[in-house]
Amino acid sequence: MQDAFIVSLDVGTSSVRALLFDSSAHQMEGYGAQVPYRIHTTPDGGAEIDPEELAGLAIDCLDDLHRQVRNAGYNIVAVASSAFWHSFCGVGENGTPTLPILHLLDIRSAAEVPRVPDTHASTGCPAHSSYWPAKLLWLEKNRASEFNATRRWLSFPEYLFEKLFGRARVSTSMASATGLWNQRENDYDAATLSALPIRRDQLADPSEMDQPERDLLPEYRQMWPAFSRAAWFPSLGDGAANHIGSGCLKPDQFSLMVGTTGAMRVLLPEAGEIPRGLWCYRLDKQRLLMGGALSNGGEVYAWLKRTLAFPKDVEARLDKSAPGSHGLTVLPFLAGERSPYWRSDLRGVIAGLTLSTEPFHILHASLESVALRFREIYTALSARVGAPTEVIASGGALLRSPGWTQMMTDVLGRTVTASTEPEASSRGAALYALHQVGVIPNLGALPASTGGLFEPRPELAPAYDRLLEEQRALFEKMFQ
Repeated sequence: MQDAFIVSLDVGTSSVRALLFDSSAHQMEGYGAQVPYRIHTTPDGGAEIDPEELAGLAIDCLDDLHRQVRNAGYNIVAVASSAFWHSFCGVGENGTPTLPILHLLDIRSAAEVPRVPDTHASTGCPAHSSYWPAKLLWLEKNRASEFNATRRWLSFPEYLFEKLFGRARVSTSMASATGLWNQRENDYDAATLSALPIRRDQLADPSEMDQPERDLLPEYRQMWPAFSRAAWFPSLGDGAANHIGSGCLKPDQFSLMVGTTGAMRVLLPEAGEIPRGLWCYRLDKQRLLMGGALSNGGEVYAWLKRTLAFPKDVEARLDKSAPGSHGLTVLPFLAGERSPYWRSDLRGVIAGLTLSTEPFHILHASLESVALRFREIYTALSARVGAPTEVIASGGALLRSPGWTQMMTDVLGRTVTASTEPEASSRGAALYALHQVGVIPNLGALPASTGGLFEPRPELAPAYDRLLEEQRALFEKMFQ
């Protein structure tokens, strides 16, 4: 099927984009639409998005891409998608939203975390405000009217599917990251559900998960005739799509992604033991992803750029500056933290400021601090599955800064391969759809493109070991 094309919709944490891929999973240049957006934050730790607004952005992107595709006459065989994991909202009897989407960075439910059962060994999700259990308990206590008006609990991709097809559809991948899913049984976790004020029938039916839709509602069928015969697949979790889209398909490959947040992951055929500090979700019913996630990745860099005035030669100075030469120790917990601490109450700290401290010093120390957090994940993941033969890096926040990528390489002490796939999550969703519709025999049939290698500088290892110990010591003083 050389003439088969895939539309890939990606709903990220800072933008929505719709792109076009050919049967070789190559992104088609000159085709696509992207709209940025910002999460609404509140002083009490809220992070919300209006589901109607986000759905409108997705529909606008698809509409723009449809005009481009229709003019070119391409044969669209599937619409794939990826979306940020852990999205959470509710609808009433008529499908109208009863509350906004609560983002994974919404930490208002932190006080309810002690009430969440410890089912990490089965769900792969530590008790934390990122996941559905704590949010459900918080809503019952603090938003009783909206909670009682809710008839179904669903992720944003499910809401979008219901808007387009009149039926909600969800993937195992998306359901697996809610904190309600038993990774070994591929079903809802009975112990978790028994501790929550919801019923199983308020959640998606597992027997209908992963099923594509083809029958758009008349409004959208008329709007998008070029998409109307395609198979529309439920969204993969963005981390799963990014992992396979960047070329990580083997158990000895780690993906390193730094976007708004950050993550390091490995693909496994079975769960086995899930170490404390790490999470375990699914790509699909056959394969799992294990790893660690940081709530503070590229957003730390973005916050610094919004807040401080940097010199123009930042990259050159990063390349020349010795580790720790700034004299600072930073805990980069601007949005609480997930791996390995799983504590929403953590806050950012900069220690060691003097009259000679410059904005660049704060930047340098902050980027080092995020890299050191990845070192902690890398150590835990390697202890569980063994050291990787390859680490593949993706994410614009990291790859736009060669200095930060080199720093990450030096901190890990491992060679890092830069992915040259400009949109790894979108590509991963397209790759998965190509396999599902039979265009390719397996996900490894179309290798991802990669770029240069970043080699670690062994002479810097002692300095980073010292910085990690200083970071741990500061953490113990501030938060233990």
